[in-house]
Amino acid sequence: MQGVLTDTDLQALLQQGAVAASLPLEAGQIQPSSLDLRLGTHAYRIQASVLPMAGETVAAAIAPLIMYDFSLTEPRLLERGAVYMVPLAEGLQLPPHIRGVASPKSSTGRLDVFVRLLTDEGETFDTVPAGYSGPLWLEIMPLTFPIRVRSGDRLIQLRLRSGETLVNDTDLLALHAHTPLLHGQPNQLNQTKIAEGLWMSIDLSPNAQGIVGYKAKAHTQPVDLAKIGQHVWRDYWEPLPATASQSLILYPEEFYIFVSLEQISVPAGYSAELVAYDTRVGELRLHYAGFFDPGWGMEGAVSVGTRAVLEVRAHDVPCVLRHGQRVGRFMYERLTGPSASLYGQGIGSNYAGQGLKLAKFFTTD
Repeated sequence: MQGVLTDTDLQALLQQGAVAASLPLEAGQIQPSSLDLRLGTHAYRIQASVLPMAGETVAAAIAPLIMYDFSLTEPRLLERGAVYMVPLAEGLQLPPHIRGVASPKSSTGRLDVFVRLLTDEGETFDTVPAGYSGPLWLEIMPLTFPIRVRSGDRLIQLRLRSGETLVNDTDLLALHAHTPLLHGQPNQLNQTKIAEGLWMSIDLSPNAQGIVGYKAKAHTQPVDLAKIGQHVWRDYWEPLPATASQSLILYPEEFYIFVSLEQISVPAGYSAELVAYDTRVGELRLHYAGFFDPGWGMEGAVSVGTRAVLEVRAHDVPCVLRHGQRVGRFMYERLTGPSASLYGQGIGSNYAGQGLKLAKFFTTD
């Protein structure tokens, strides 16, 4: 069966031993079309990012770069700008036809924490080759805020695939005609095209509070990943007021949070991924690709649409961001079958029905 594996498939793999864990599985770790991966019990501070060569383990690749190691059985501070490598609690013994791809969790991206998955002999980040058997490692580099973590924290998620999964543009148009994938004002919808995925744009119109986004502050206190809703947002973020020109200049080394102009839906039977960086839209990076589960922007079988929060950096040079400017595209994939659960429907999803919203760790007042 071809497609992205569902929660039902993932549960079966766990029972078969294809996903092994050194810690007991936690409730909510299996998502509708992905598996949350957890930090293991120890970590390494290393000099620089590194990938293993062919035939080389991650442990061997990082050995000459280790500055010190430490336990994660108690909360530990990860400094801004430092590079860490952590063996994950989960390892894999995949069937020959199953491969994987990883992406930061939404809350990780909204903190500007750069994370990438590594495998033994894996010469690219965030990819798991078909039939892989071995440990999983996570490279972590907090870029804006220092963070406090411990064993069991979930910073990244894994999506497993079998065969051809991508929905081509012809099928995407047919799906959109049956179940609208995109919502917005008519003139906005007419400007949106399906071309190698579903393109979406930035919203720089003011929300109810008169702001269009947030810019991260420098030199803040750490964000503790165990403290949900307990960090005063104004200590970490500057609100960006609307401008008459509906445009902003973004500068390199600064981190911004915006929201999409369009409201997007992912019907049951499908998943989606936001492409992180595309030079065709200018020197901008939607800093973290994100997985969107089936049920995103849906109320039962009805498509209502939900906006996507965008973590944005200027890439190398200052650049102008304008209201309605295209900044990324959603790539849709078929699932192997119906998932047992859907995003936002009884599974405690943090960002269901969101607008312009900071990570779950911050106060909302």
